[in-house]
Amino acid sequence: MAKRQARFTPQELEDDPRLKDHSPTLWSEAEFGEVGRRLLSSAVRCFAANGFHATTTRDISGGVGLSPAALYVHFPSKELVLYEIIRVGHERALAHVRESEAEAAAEGATGSATGTSDRLRLMMRRYTAWHARHHVAARVCQYELNGLTPEHYEEIRELRRRTNEVFREVVARGVADGSFARVDVNRVVRGMLSLGIDLVRWYRLDGTDSPDELGEFYADLALKMVTGTGTTDTAPDGRSGRTGTSGNGSARGNGRKARGSSVPATG
Repeated sequence: MAKRQARFTPQELEDDPRLKDHSPTLWSEAEFGEVGRRLLSSAVRCFAANGFHATTTRDISGGVGLSPAALYVHFPSKELVLYEIIRVGHERALAHVRESEAEAAAEGATGSATGTSDRLRLMMRRYTAWHARHHVAARVCQYELNGLTPEHYEEIRELRRRTNEVFREVVARGVADGSFARVDVNRVVRGMLSLGIDLVRWYRLDGTDSPDELGEFYADLALKMVTGTGTTDTAPDGRSGRTGTSGNGSARGNGRKARGSSVPATG
């Protein structure tokens, strides 16, 4: 949702249908406790609507009816709240994608079709649907990275690299075995991840497409990226001959501002 100069109040955020999603299910009570979970749910709405830097601890605590000081009982700093949101989001998204590989392997063991195209379709469908169901947390994961400390940013960058690599391995495998055209693997993976991520800017659960429907549509688009007739300057192992970043959070640049860019991939 677009930000405005005047900040949204906690009451406005709680009632805003654009901020209704499954993000509160991401934080477990076992890890954060009931109050910690409620604070994270309030914080993710505040960060998504107003941005990390414009959000105060009073906003976060007020969203669950607590005093500003109550936040520090559960989180030493506002930055740590942001870190936990982004960490958990990235970890859950990565686990969800990896489950698709495990599911494909299980189908292979039973004799079901598990070609490279099937694996990519399943992976893209799950990745997209996850971001649609958790679009509020995913928006924070993508657009508030510059609020992290350098140490926390590096941890998240590694999670993003792992997500990129899961997709890259499948696409490179398809190029190698002839299932896919000889595409520029890095460029195509960036495009796929960007598709699954960009929806967090506009998606809402009460819209026309369900998460699964959107996942199916984007899975079709992903397959079209790798089954076209065009060719690119691609090395035998599927790696592009071009230099530069591989798209997964590596475009940090020369300053911290680059960390706020929507660089695939997430949560």
